[in-house]
Amino acid sequence: MTEEVVTFHRHKKHTLRVLIKGDWSISFGLQNTDHFLAHLNEASETTHLIFDTRKLGEWDSSLISYLVTLNALSKKQGINVDVSGLPEGIVRLIALAEAVPERDGVAKQAAKLNIVDNVGQGVIGAIKQSMAFITFLGEAILSLGRMIKGQAVFRRQDLSIFLADTGPSSLGIVTLISVLIGMILAFVGAVQLEKFGASIYVASLVGLAMAREMAPMMTAIIMAGRTGAAYAAQLGSMQVNEEIDALKTMGVSPVDFLVLPRLLALIAMMPLLTIYSNMMGVFGGALVSIIMLDLTWSMYLEQMIATVPLTHFFIGLIKSLIFGVLVALSGCYMGMNSGRSASAVGLATTNAVVMGIVLIIVFDSLVTIVTTVFGV
Repeated sequence: MTEEVVTFHRHKKHTLRVLIKGDWSISFGLQNTDHFLAHLNEASETTHLIFDTRKLGEWDSSLISYLVTLNALSKKQGINVDVSGLPEGIVRLIALAEAVPERDGVAKQAAKLNIVDNVGQGVIGAIKQSMAFITFLGEAILSLGRMIKGQAVFRRQDLSIFLADTGPSSLGIVTLISVLIGMILAFVGAVQLEKFGASIYVASLVGLAMAREMAPMMTAIIMAGRTGAAYAAQLGSMQVNEEIDALKTMGVSPVDFLVLPRLLALIAMMPLLTIYSNMMGVFGGALVSIIMLDLTWSMYLEQMIATVPLTHFFIGLIKSLIFGVLVALSGCYMGMNSGRSASAVGLATTNAVVMGIVLIIVFDSLVTIVTTVFGV
């Protein structure tokens, strides 16, 4: 099915309203009842079920099958089902379907898949997910093009809010992680380099590692867990409340209005956060070097400036830009494609973090391979 054809809404404290809309065709496949069960689990006090079919289009036996299953699940949990909101023809067909109880043992058992089938389905699912993400990436690029032409519609104050949330609000956690990473690098380097009387090279080790790898990667991972997850939760909640549907109805592009300001905020803030992370990492390494190795601030900084070319900092900044785009797109993609229940929003948030971190590691590897091949 191309859109959500069934959604659930709390009508009263004890009543769940099932909104059925759009066209139902067996060619779209059968609708599963996971969302329905999730709503019942969230609201155990539900005692009545009613239907709203005012937006229902064409339908066939797939709708009857879904309603019969819904009816059976409701009765099993002691919920009263009010079918007065259904068309008369559907009510008659449901009654006909339930007139003759199913004989024991005739229910079709789900086929057990072997390991090859499971692997195959996993690969097919991964390919579909990848294609959908690439399509979303294309829509984001088109949205950037519309913004350059002045045709993209979004609120400028939203961009300000996202900039503040992505940048200044993240400084605390970035500071803590970066200082600790710098200290860990210095500790590890000090133990080994001191054996060879080369303690001064701890500054080079910390500077190179922070500039080229650790600052952009750790900042991106922090952003994936903090900002990417928040984007997925925000957009997933809007999906549940049908706010994204409302934007489409008004002719406003959800990608322009919702995704673009979030994407711009991360593109703008990631390089700045990476520079700040570099400074904090160097500071953490300096603390360890001064305390453990009796180096001075001037010796530490002079050694770092002399042995770590700016090229490594530029490579780190380029990585941070790529990571910012990946984190924003992962969070927004999962949020925009979230289901319409609280559990689905939670799942989308988790998937956004996982997807963001995986993409960060993959693209970091690719950039490292490319720069190594070209000798940069």
